[in-house]
Amino acid sequence: MKDIAEDLGLSVVTISKVLRNHPDIAEETRHRVLQRMKEVDYRPNTMARSLVTGRSYLVGLVVPDLLHPFFAELAKVISAAVGKRGYSIIISSSEEDPAMEVREIEQLMDRSLDALIVASSGSDIGPFSRLDRQGVPYVLIDRELAGLSANFVGTNDETVGRLATEHLIDQGCKRIAHIRGRENSTGERRFEGYKRALQRNSIPYVDSLVVARSSVDINSEKMGAEAMRLLLERRPIPDGIFAYNDPLAIGAMEAILEAGLRIPEDIAVIGCGNLHYDRLLRVPLSSVDQDSQGMGDRTAEIVLTLLESKIRPQARSIILEPSLVLRDSSMRTTGRRSAARRSKPANSKRTGRT
Repeated sequence: MKDIAEDLGLSVVTISKVLRNHPDIAEETRHRVLQRMKEVDYRPNTMARSLVTGRSYLVGLVVPDLLHPFFAELAKVISAAVGKRGYSIIISSSEEDPAMEVREIEQLMDRSLDALIVASSGSDIGPFSRLDRQGVPYVLIDRELAGLSANFVGTNDETVGRLATEHLIDQGCKRIAHIRGRENSTGERRFEGYKRALQRNSIPYVDSLVVARSSVDINSEKMGAEAMRLLLERRPIPDGIFAYNDPLAIGAMEAILEAGLRIPEDIAVIGCGNLHYDRLLRVPLSSVDQDSQGMGDRTAEIVLTLLESKIRPQARSIILEPSLVLRDSSMRTTGRRSAARRSKPANSKRTGRT
């Protein structure tokens, strides 16, 4: 760094800021420094930098399942955003097991990570209270924990349930079933939105039309198919399905088609997540978009603020508004299917609560 600084007539501090992608460096200067680094094949010594700064430049991300497309998309967005500021992401899976989640958090902290991002599978605030006492910055994503004042980025999950259910009602469905999530903030609030939509439209809530599985983020398609087979035993069978997430919905559709029924004519289906392959399915899947890009961007923004602030900022809660993405799986008439390519936002505004 000293050699490059001398070559270009700049200070070592300026070279360091270029390495950290600091915003107060002029583009012309940044270009000169990066060009010179390329010419001399310079690679920053991260271990040496960590010894000087006391930082590892690593951020941990703990999710329920590494293969779940929604969490994979979040990881991609967050990694790209923090990478621009010189940080790297280490990703770990809790396998939807709260005890494993605690172990993964402890193992990550043994590596002296600078911050943590967690989509928690549990309800115990104890591990996060310990992080608070140790002064470790962290952000919760997708799932809030009751009784914990923490930085959080997620979706308005009650609106998710309401939008999905009201859409099925608009399509003429009368017996709408729900394959629900776990008893965490996302599962409970989507369930509440489902019930409220029924109530607002004078459709009686039927307990037997709500099915829960032991897991919803791992082996999701299998769990969705199992849940749907149970629902097909109800009499009369449901004519609409709102699944907690898209993989559960895909499993449900497999079971419906295996039973010789049609989607959406016999049973309309909608999920949540708007995964990148939903439109490529045998029956393209309607879904509620959680804005994974926005969630990842806002999470990275909070993490970087925590890491670069001299005084710990007040905890923030950022709630993004979901939107409907309608495809063939829920559009029950040919005339209505022409609208299936259009996205219907619940509210174009994003809200931030502090």
